[in-house]
Amino acid sequence: MEPEMEDKPLELMNMSGMESQNLDHDLSPKKNTVLKRPSEGNYEKEKEHCIALFDQWSEADQVEFVERLISRMCHYQHGHINSYLKPMLQRDFITALPAQGLDHIAENILSFLDARSLCSAELVCKEWQRVISEGMLWKKLIERMVRTDPLWKGLSERHQWEKYLFKNRTSEVPPNSYYHSLYPKIIQDIETIEANWRCGRHNLQRIQCRSENSKGVYCLQYDDDKIISGLRDNSIKIWDKQSLECLKILTGHTGSVLCLQYDERVIVTGSSDSTVRVWEVTTGEVLNTLIHHNEAVLHLRFANGLMVTCSKDRSIAVWDMASPTDISLRRVLVGHRAAVNVVDFDDKYIVSASGDRTIKVWSTSTCEFVRTLNGHKRGIACLQYRDRLVVSGSSDNTIRLWDIECGACLRVLEGHEELVRCIRFDNKRIVSGAYDGKIKVWDLQAALDPRAPASTLCLRTLVEHSGRVFRLQFDEFQIISSSHDDTILIWDFLNVSTNGQSEGRSPSRTYTYISR
Repeated sequence: MEPEMEDKPLELMNMSGMESQNLDHDLSPKKNTVLKRPSEGNYEKEKEHCIALFDQWSEADQVEFVERLISRMCHYQHGHINSYLKPMLQRDFITALPAQGLDHIAENILSFLDARSLCSAELVCKEWQRVISEGMLWKKLIERMVRTDPLWKGLSERHQWEKYLFKNRTSEVPPNSYYHSLYPKIIQDIETIEANWRCGRHNLQRIQCRSENSKGVYCLQYDDDKIISGLRDNSIKIWDKQSLECLKILTGHTGSVLCLQYDERVIVTGSSDSTVRVWEVTTGEVLNTLIHHNEAVLHLRFANGLMVTCSKDRSIAVWDMASPTDISLRRVLVGHRAAVNVVDFDDKYIVSASGDRTIKVWSTSTCEFVRTLNGHKRGIACLQYRDRLVVSGSSDNTIRLWDIECGACLRVLEGHEELVRCIRFDNKRIVSGAYDGKIKVWDLQAALDPRAPASTLCLRTLVEHSGRVFRLQFDEFQIISSSHDDTILIWDFLNVSTNGQSEGRSPSRTYTYISR
């Protein structure tokens, strides 16, 4: 047997082309080669008889029989069968589901598409277009974006189309075509806002909050309705965000108001008089006064029943806030060798920065020290912390980005000419204010990319303040900043016309408050 196996390849090599083809035919899947007779008149009768027998078998037997038939065919025949089966195996499930009374499933499947894919789906056929239209899928796409993206949410509120969202099908809801045409307009608005940020196009509004003894606005916070500011003249002023008029003045501190934060119930302020005061938002009534620090309270943060304050006395105080009137000291954190200028925290870490050039990280739950971030050459004036990222500003005129988990400095931003006094960031950008009177907008994602050149990181420098910038806050549409020049500036990147002026407003609007 073995010599015969070895001789066969030699025989194949000596065969002519025709003989080789014949051998290939012999080696085809048909194991028992049978000479086929030409089809005769009884083919139709035999075929019908086979089909009748086939119909009597079970599905499993039918499959087995077909498999055996296919195994006896040549490649050419397999190609014909494949062409025949291919369209049978393709199912238009979107069209088939409504026919079975399952429109809601077809709508649910298509609702996961993005805008480009939804446009393509509308062009497939009339039935797909009907499912998209009757399912209001463009409306659902916009609603999904509004739920997940702050920029979309802000636009829906400002441009008044939020009233057509998140409602069941009623006579008040426009047809699907309205939302189809609305989507590209929203995209255009977003592109315009991003271009305004990059190019520095804005509408400027100015609040002059001078009074006899005031020489600066140290802190602020805002929402859609109001701006609350803390002044050097010991007062807290609440401004109407639309009219820019002063609505209320809160007095009680005997020193400058250096820091504040508010929510829907209370305003909490810290002062150079060493106290922390809690005020009722609507009435302005003092609900509580905390006397603990020995020197000026420089910064504070509160959230979810916890408050952290820091002071020129080099300490950090952690407080439990059961209610505005029930606030108790949990722990005092000591470790900095100079004034603690700023604190921030979440459920995992408390982060503090000091004039001693260091950032310290503490456990929120245990208040135990975790690590120190070293790198700044001079004292640190400001920071923000979120997720793993810490961004800090210093009197060495630089901004540093840190990974809080490993303590590594990820990037150093240079550009300010004096102390960086305030800093905020979101998912896209960092905004900083300094004693040089300038506000700088930086590309956060580029700053986190080690390959990005330093020259590309600062997107825009805004120069309007005539004094040191003390505090700022921003969102997708605006920056609001305060300064030693006694002003609060509102930099609006949404309501900007092509000539740089606000649509329906003057390019610069000023309101001056003069105390009586």
